[in-house]
Amino acid sequence: MDRLHVALPHSASRQQLLQDVNLTPIENLPAVLDGWAAAAEQLESARPRIEAARAHMKARGVLPDDQETKDVTADVLRDAEPREGNRDDRNRGAA
Repeated sequence: MDRLHVALPHSASRQQLLQDVNLTPIENLPAVLDGWAAAAEQLESARPRIEAARAHMKARGVLPDDQETKDVTADVLRDAEPREGNRDDRNRGAA
């Protein structure tokens, strides 16, 4: 859990992780954590491209021509959401 929390780059993502973990029934927690781990892995695998684009932008003021500029933040967050409709079960938590 701590490694996932540290791996997420934005405070909103970290807060959502904590909320999901605290509000997910214990029997569904492994699936929720797997989803968040996959999201963190996607972000981490994109880090070299992000850093290269950032350096190019800083040096030249524009993104590299070969960089795709599609924002997939919503997709990553959606993929990290709890499975099986667990978001609606707020009465029982893992904590």
